[in-house]
Amino acid sequence: MVERPTPDGHGAGSNFPRSGYRPGHCPDAGRADAERAAARRSGPVQVPGDTLRVMTRSQPPSAAMPAATRAASPASSPTTSTGRTFARPKVPEVLVVFWVVKLLTTGIGETAADFLGTWNLVAAGVIGVGGFFALLWWQLRADSYHPVRYWGTVLGVALFGTMVADGPHVALGTPYAVDSLLYLGALLGVLAWWRRSEGTLDIHSITTPRRERFYWGTVLLTFGLGTALGDTTASELGLGYAWSVVLFGALMLVPLVAWRLGASAVACFWTAYSLTRPLGASIADGLAVARTSTPPGLGLTTGVVTLVGLVAFAVLVGWLWVTHSDEDHSDHPADPA
Repeated sequence: MVERPTPDGHGAGSNFPRSGYRPGHCPDAGRADAERAAARRSGPVQVPGDTLRVMTRSQPPSAAMPAATRAASPASSPTTSTGRTFARPKVPEVLVVFWVVKLLTTGIGETAADFLGTWNLVAAGVIGVGGFFALLWWQLRADSYHPVRYWGTVLGVALFGTMVADGPHVALGTPYAVDSLLYLGALLGVLAWWRRSEGTLDIHSITTPRRERFYWGTVLLTFGLGTALGDTTASELGLGYAWSVVLFGALMLVPLVAWRLGASAVACFWTAYSLTRPLGASIADGLAVARTSTPPGLGLTTGVVTLVGLVAFAVLVGWLWVTHSDEDHSDHPADPA
């Protein structure tokens, strides 16, 4: 007997349930097609203004991100930085050798400037000015301390600073005492600016390019101030070079004693640093200037004193380079003073 199909399209023996389903046919397909066609005819879906504002303003994109995704994004990563920083300060440890080399640079700068000025003005400009900017550029582009680079820059500052410091007196005829006051005012102004901008004058905080620029600007002004002070005492006050050495040597002990008694290490450092310039220059001039000059010296000539100073400088800096004895490997808390 042949089974007749039932009204739903299935035979009596069909295994499909009687739910209106037929193989190859989806009962909702026609309805979905109709809805899509209607949506195309009606245009884009309109979202009420209030709803749109809530969607776009109530929750920033980062808020919708999973916490793990936000933590891994570059914008929120603590290691992302927009500026350079140095792993260690770009200055040496302040040890005894630091002050010895610093005194050598001041003496060399004083006699070398005089020697070049009398030998060849063009060479003086090329070496003094060009050398200063070349060495400073070399130092500023580096990311770490190196004794040859650092002390070479200090020597360049010493030579250039001496030439600049003598400029107002030679060109305008201003007294050295007036020049000293002008350089002192400029130095205090830069230190105040540095302190206000960075919160500290501690040289152990020289870990950013901005702080390093403040540092070298301050160093340059200390050479100008020291040059004017040394000439004031030796020439205008009539102390001569020997008594100027005694005076500034004694003044160098003041910040040392004050530091031992608990005074600010930063203030004591910059005071002593400024005084090394007139002390070193007075020693060098006392050795180099002729006995018949006013004030008189020992007459060893500026060329000889400069050459001896350069040899001693090269030996000490070479020793620092080989031994690494003045590199700052410790973490110093910055002194806010």
